[in-house]
Amino acid sequence: MKVDEVPQDLKFFKGTVIRDLSYAVDENGNYKAVQSDGWAVKNDALQVTLDGIAEECEEIRQQVLRHEVSPLAYHLRKGLMDEGMLADNSGVSKRTVKKLMDFDHFAEADDDTLGKIAEALRISVEQLKTVPDQSPLTQTDTNNGNRI
Repeated sequence: MKVDEVPQDLKFFKGTVIRDLSYAVDENGNYKAVQSDGWAVKNDALQVTLDGIAEECEEIRQQVLRHEVSPLAYHLRKGLMDEGMLADNSGVSKRTVKKLMDFDHFAEADDDTLGKIAEALRISVEQLKTVPDQSPLTQTDTNNGNRI
């Protein structure tokens, strides 16, 4: 691909400083690093993935509302983490994280533990204790109009 052919299909990077780095051939035949604002095919694949995650989040949100699982399960999925990753990033044991997936155990958790978990998920303890009123399938990212 030549430098002037590097895709610039702005979608997910709109309003951010993040860019893809691609390598293309310049006018002298040398490879050169070129920033890209995205590529339609890659954007479409990413959108399919994000739609799948939103569907999974909605299923988990409904389970939380029925008290089948704790809000932690929702925030783990939305944050693209699993129990082991959260344990590693929060300093809370994996056993405790698994235990807190249960609605009743989560309701009895101390604020110190919830604080560590919330910090690892980059949300507040108040956010951790709840799920959105609205389905993630209908929420829109105000930054670029994409569903989140």
